[in-house]
Amino acid sequence: MSVVDSNGNELKDGDSVVVIKSLKVKGTSMTLKQGTAIKNIRLTDDEEEVECKVEKTKLVLKTCFLKKS
Repeated sequence: MSVVDSNGNELKDGDSVVVIKSLKVKGTSMTLKQGTAIKNIRLTDDEEEVECKVEKTKLVLKTCFLKKS
């Protein structure tokens, strides 16, 4: 399974990524703003999603909204 970001770069466990579009987080009042850096991502069973922690909140994000930094 190959997991790629919005630019086609391959992602691996522990990579750092940047959000390319402001995203509202369901279930909270939090919004991830464009340019937010996220460290130490974890791959999931789905090649279009990754897990991460932002502000002590565990999130699952679509790779189409991320780019490798």
